[in-house]
Amino acid sequence: MKKFQAIIKFTMDENFMTFVPPHRTYINYLINKGVIDMYAVSMESQTCWITLSAESKTEVDNYLSKTPLYKYWTYVIEELFVYDSQQYRLPAVQLN
Repeated sequence: MKKFQAIIKFTMDENFMTFVPPHRTYINYLINKGVIDMYAVSMESQTCWITLSAESKTEVDNYLSKTPLYKYWTYVIEELFVYDSQQYRLPAVQLN
């Protein structure tokens, strides 16, 4: 499996917030399935960052196109060369 970063810009209208609960249900489904590693949203810049595991950009695009918020999005998908974080490290050794 490869890692991809989706960088999403979104716009909001009066109906946007009505789509947030079903969108979160879909995102939680993908997190529980192991497809999404990380999901972050900035309301300040109206940007969302999603790190996904998939075989190709096309597969990532297929996942993203199924969200109820898709019509509000413009995005790019980039394949990651290095992906590292604390969750991929061994726990720190603590001597008793």
